[in-house]
Amino acid sequence: MNATLSLRWWAIAIRGAVAIAFAVLAFLIPIAALLGLTLVFAAYALVDGIFAIVAGIHPTDGRRHWLLVLGGVAGVVVGVVTLFVPGLTALLLVAFIGWWALITGGFELVGAVTGGSVMQHRWAIAFNGVLSIAMGLIILVFPAVGAVTLVYVVAFYALISGVALLVLGFQLRSRHTASLSGPVGQRG
Repeated sequence: MNATLSLRWWAIAIRGAVAIAFAVLAFLIPIAALLGLTLVFAAYALVDGIFAIVAGIHPTDGRRHWLLVLGGVAGVVVGVVTLFVPGLTALLLVAFIGWWALITGGFELVGAVTGGSVMQHRWAIAFNGVLSIAMGLIILVFPAVGAVTLVYVVAFYALISGVALLVLGFQLRSRHTASLSGPVGQRG
């Protein structure tokens, strides 16, 4: 297990919790979510990007972490641009969300595949990457999808992604806790 990811388990868990919170709100109040989708999506992409950067920063590790950082930077850029240009048309917003999902999913999938044997739980990151890519493709191939349907698609994606990231975060926390409570003579 990679010690860096274990130390930053909380950043991955927070990404999952934010995604789940976003999904629940979108399912409960779809019309309000539709009206505020631009700002809610911007905040989600920004927060998700920040925590992806936090989880991936470690100057001596390999590519896996830099791909996570690059995916996080893409999320931050998309979030900031969306915040400052709230008057986007629905079609442009759909394309923006689709491309964001493709880019971040691609970085996560490549990071999981190239992570090597030191990354025991890379299936969760790979699953999240595949899910992001699938959502992005669906949105880009069917841009005329209804706005409320878009809210549900994004909410469903965020819910599944959030659960996967939350599970991964707590698995990493367990690993980190177990490594700290090893045999008394081996602590250091």
